[in-house]
Order: sequence, then C-alpha cells, then structure tokens
Amino acid sequence: MIFTVDQRQYAIVFQLGEVKKVIADPGLYFKWPLIQNVRFFDKRILTLDSPEPERFITSEKKNVLVDSFVKWKIVDPKLYYVSVGDEAGARTRLSQTVNAGLREEFGKRTVHEVVSGERDKIMEEMRDKADLDARKIGVQIIDVRLKRVDLPTEVSESVYSRMEAERKRVANELRSEGAAEAEKIRADADRQREVIVAEAYRDAQKVKGEGDAKAAAIYAQAFSQSPEFYAFYRSMEAYRGSFGNKSDVIVVEPNSEFFKYMKNAGGAVKNPANDR
Repeated sequence: MIFTVDQRQYAIVFQLGEVKKVIADPGLYFKWPLIQNVRFFDKRILTLDSPEPERFITSEKKNVLVDSFVKWKIVDPKLYYVSVGDEAGARTRLSQTVNAGLREEFGKRTVHEVVSGERDKIMEEMRDKADLDARKIGVQIIDVRLKRVDLPTEVSESVYSRMEAERKRVANELRSEGAAEAEKIRADADRQREVIVAEAYRDAQKVKGEGDAKAAAIYAQAFSQSPEFYAFYRSMEAYRGSFGNKSDVIVVEPNSEFFKYMKNAGGAVKNPANDR
C-alpha cells in the first residue's frame, strides 16, 4: 500500500495495466493493493555509449571509424513508457536515431572536415536533430559527442602517403622559391656592386684629373716666372727617369738637346754614368 519515490526517479502508477498517474516529486505515496502497481524510471542524465566504433562513409567515399556517446534523460515518463517501454528500448531507438544522423552528416563532408574542420558543427547539428526525434518518445538529448574519428588502417596508410607527398611538394616549392629569391638578391647585389665600383672609379678619375689639372696649373704658374729654370728642372727629371739603374743604356747623339745641361763650359759632353 505504501511506496517511496526517490529524488532520482519518476514513478508511474498503473491500475489494471492502465497508466493512472505519474509521480515526479520524491516522497511517500499510497496505492491500492492488488489493483495498482508502480514502475520506476531513472530521472538522472543517462549515457548511451557505443561499445564499438561505427563505420561511416564521407562525401569522398572514404570510410571513417567514429566512436561517439550521447547524454540523454527522460522528460515525459508517460510518453516514454508508451513509446519504448523501458531503458533498453530507449537505447535502441536513440542508437538508431544517432547513427542515422551521423551517417547523414558524415556523408556531406570530407575526411578533413569530419576529422578536424567541422567536428564541433557536426556535434551541434547532430544534437539538435537527435533531440527533435527523441522528443517523440519523451526523451531529451542533452549532448552528442564524438570521442574519436579515425581512418581504417588501409585508408590511413594511403592518406598518410598522400599527406607526405603533399608536404614534400610544398617543401620543394618553398625551396624553389627560396633559391629563385636568393639568385635575385645575388644578381641585385652584383649589379649594385658594379654600379658602386664604376661610380667610385669615375669619381676617383675625376678627382685625379682635377688634381693633375691643379698641379699643372701650379707648375705652369711657378715655372712661368723662370722658363730657364723650368727647362733645367724638366731635364733633371728626364735624366732621373732615364738612368734609374746603373745597367740602363740609352743610345742618343752626344750633340742632342737631351744632354744640353750635361755639357761642360767647352761644349764637351760629360759622361752621365760618372756624374751620377
């Protein structure tokens, strides 16, 4: 006659097999013996966890292994009982709903999208779709989570090989671009060096020419005051340049103007080798 409802439970009172009332609040309750009986249903959040990863096909026709779980709870005990009867029936129905939804979502996406790109979006959309269907049996879907999304072994090897080839291609492109940029920098540096050297040589020649012009002007100004001395000085310079070493030999007539300042008072030419 007396039964207790725990705070973690719903209670449905049946009278001759017909649902008489649903009790959601905890406490002590009475029932008619023999003609009434009570069934309890869990009020807590429950977990539907697939024992083995499910195999789904992506838009690229590639197989992926998906390990997922669902958090759910009963929100309408009477509808829940009428629709599925017990927790085993609810798990079967929810498992079918979630698998069908995941199969649809994965079929619209590539391997990259389901592995990393749109994983959160898949879980969000799957939760909304599964909850919409679960409401028909008095259940609320709290969350749908993908624990793991892997590729089968035979697919993983080909994917890894393709990824490795792609990374190598990108690396080669980067090396080629780097080599081309390096050659461009070297060519530009060589061009700048040639320009700098040419400009430096031009400036040096210009400075040298200006110096020679100034020196010639100074010489001309200085020697114009005494032409005879200028002629003597230039002759001495010529002698010094002609007879730099004792072994130097010059063939010229003794009466040549070259020895003008080496003649004695009588007009005879002195021996230049002895005078040095």
